Amino acid sequence: MTHRSVVLRRRPAGVPVPEDFEVVEARQEPLADAHVRVENVAISLDAGFRHWMNEGAGDHVLPAMQIGDPVMGLTVGRVVDSRHGSFAEGDVVVARLGWQEVATFNGDTQLIKIRVDNRLQVDLAAHLGILGDTGLSAYFGLFDHGRPVAGETVLVSAAAGAVGNVAGQMAKILGCRVVGITSDENKARFLTETLGFDATINRRGDVDAQLSATCPTGVDVYFDNVGGRVLETVLDHLALGARIALCGAVATYNDSEKAPGPSNLFNLVTKQATMTGFLTHYSHDRYEEARDKIIDWMNDGRLVNVEHRLHGIENVGRAFCDMFNGKNLGKTLVELKPTSAVAH
Repeated sequence: MTHRSVVLRRRPAGVPVPEDFEVVEARQEPLADAHVRVENVAISLDAGFRHWMNEGAGDHVLPAMQIGDPVMGLTVGRVVDSRHGSFAEGDVVVARLGWQEVATFNGDTQLIKIRVDNRLQVDLAAHLGILGDTGLSAYFGLFDHGRPVAGETVLVSAAAGAVGNVAGQMAKILGCRVVGITSDENKARFLTETLGFDATINRRGDVDAQLSATCPTGVDVYFDNVGGRVLETVLDHLALGARIALCGAVATYNDSEKAPGPSNLFNLVTKQATMTGFLTHYSHDRYEEARDKIIDWMNDGRLVNVEHRLHGIENVGRAFCDMFNGKNLGKTLVELKPTSAVAH
């Protein structure tokens, strides 16, 4: 039997383009002891993985991707064969595997079995988005590091993106005033008219002037997904005791050289503010706590699942590139097989 994978054809030079990736076909190898074979039903597209496409980008978090290898990414799928005692055929798993229709790997690593929760009628792909790293990043970043209080002003960058829209919605649930930074007027209208954001800022305009107008008393909590110049500008508009949660830095992922750091970090001193980076997987022992909250908020209509979904492995590379050109609204993923929670 054969399956298709998307491999890294060449290292992107700046913003990735579809030609950086290639769909190839490979034979399935016999299953070794302690290994598991998973048929992926959906692939998550996450801008942060762009960093590990660069040569020499390996670090304590992930290794650098290699030319010709399947591109790393998060997937959800079903076990179709197992020689590992912890996994059986039909188990639903989320894993950091590759952009592949079928993946085979050691069951002692990389693999998380998920509980399909009947309290919420969502398909399996939600475990890559609002019930996965997307929703969990918003939850832990906002509550553990932003620590908003009702009535405070919460600012979210990349607010129409996967994590940003969820963080903004959660802040609204708490009773905060929420301002979203986004890239165009259509996304701005969606944030205010559909998700209930109080105001928006267009990052292509004068961000400094817009912050003065929309946040006249300062920003209490900044949920940062972009870094770069936007972060530097926001540092000039902090309220006393502000908290900044650093979730991502999409503005710099495509840079070939390190960008200069903010020149105004002393504002953290004068405003007695804090700025904290975080990685969601360090809170893995609290995943069920977060998912329970998210499910409750979705069931009572206060939290909306926003997705940009494509179909077929041949569209994975294009979907990834579209994120860097502002074409997505919410979580980007590609469906490979029917994603119903009922096995097909």
